[in-house]
Amino acid sequence: MRLTVLVDNNASHDLAGEWGLSLFIEVEKQKILFDLGASDLFLRNAVWLNIDLMNLDYLILSHGHYDHTWGLDYWLKHRAKIPRKVGTQPTFLAHPFALNPKFRDDMTEFGMITSEIILKRFFKTVFSKEPVHLTEKLIFLGEIERRFDFENNHPPGKIFKSDGSLIDDYLMDDTALVYLTTQGIVIITGCSHSGICNIVEYARKVCHEERVLDIIGGFHLRGLKSGDPQLEETLNYLKNLNPGRIHPCHCTDLSAKIALAQAVEIAEISVGSAIEY
Repeated sequence: MRLTVLVDNNASHDLAGEWGLSLFIEVEKQKILFDLGASDLFLRNAVWLNIDLMNLDYLILSHGHYDHTWGLDYWLKHRAKIPRKVGTQPTFLAHPFALNPKFRDDMTEFGMITSEIILKRFFKTVFSKEPVHLTEKLIFLGEIERRFDFENNHPPGKIFKSDGSLIDDYLMDDTALVYLTTQGIVIITGCSHSGICNIVEYARKVCHEERVLDIIGGFHLRGLKSGDPQLEETLNYLKNLNPGRIHPCHCTDLSAKIALAQAVEIAEISVGSAIEY
């Protein structure tokens, strides 16, 4: 597997960054785009990196927030200009709730703005709460089991119920990927709204593998002061887990990275980074 970072908060060389995440994954002859950032930046960075995003096998969403999905409209506009061949549509894969409208407390849009009707013109659409094998070794986890009560306690926004009332959004659509290696599993996250520890535990359960070689992506640890229960419990969990290393990025702030570095080995990651397993 080869993973290339197309969008992150931090960038390197001649590439640009933004608040968001987009990863390009190549595995077993499959080309997979995991999230698309908040703008057309993922496309521009892909051109610079000589990566073709118009011939994908899968386009996968980690969850339905704007900083992981609003790039989709730009991809659709580019793809619409290319003649289609019958049976060549990539598969769009996400949790069933990923397309649900999401709002901040001030009622500004916080979620996807692309409809399922439009998606079906460009993709074979699959919405699953259950794990899905993308290849023999790469798995979409579906809905993450919420095991730890110190995670996912602060809903970042609202969603509408079927009766039109607003309720807190605990991001049940938040998911991740897991890749199996001979040294353990590699977990690839978007934002970890469901909790990074919850994600790791569920990935271990799905794969029947205790060893964790790496964790790559957003950990959703930001604005937490030393002694915060979520931060402290996460540090204790990761210390006991003892992964080979981790690559925290996007929604993991500097203070969290410093704290994480006291518990496990951290490797640097930014736009343009390429990691191989």
